[in-house]
Amino acid sequence: MRLSLDSNILVYAADNQAGERHRLAKDLLRRTGSGDCVLTLQSLGEFFHVATRKGKVAPTDAVSVVQSLRATFPIAAADAAVLEIALSAVLRHGLSFWDAMLWATVQQAGCRVLLSEDFQDGRKLGRVTFVNPFEPANQALLDRALPPPTA
Repeated sequence: MRLSLDSNILVYAADNQAGERHRLAKDLLRRTGSGDCVLTLQSLGEFFHVATRKGKVAPTDAVSVVQSLRATFPIAAADAAVLEIALSAVLRHGLSFWDAMLWATVQQAGCRVLLSEDFQDGRKLGRVTFVNPFEPANQALLDRALPPPTA
């Protein structure tokens, strides 16, 4: 099952001060590296902005993280068609513009799941279901979608 990660997962994985979310996000990155995961250009940009703006990661380290993620995962980028779909989603479904762009991009990339804590957990829009990976009730779904963690 193809999936994607929102920038908040990437930020938590880089933030050593994020406690349990840091541990879970790092585990998700390890597991998605051997699964069918696509990252978006938008999520990488948002990661860099948030991580460096809040001082969680030095800019040079954030660049290294982005380069490593780009080398590990296929990257999907928005185009004019995605923009039109996103604008429609804002009007029809009440998404914020940037959430709509993320959703439209991952849908165009063939993703069935978007892992994020920022969307309504369990909501399905088009072919994409929003899943909060930090919600314990979603562990079974994560285990089906991703290879099990290795020791």
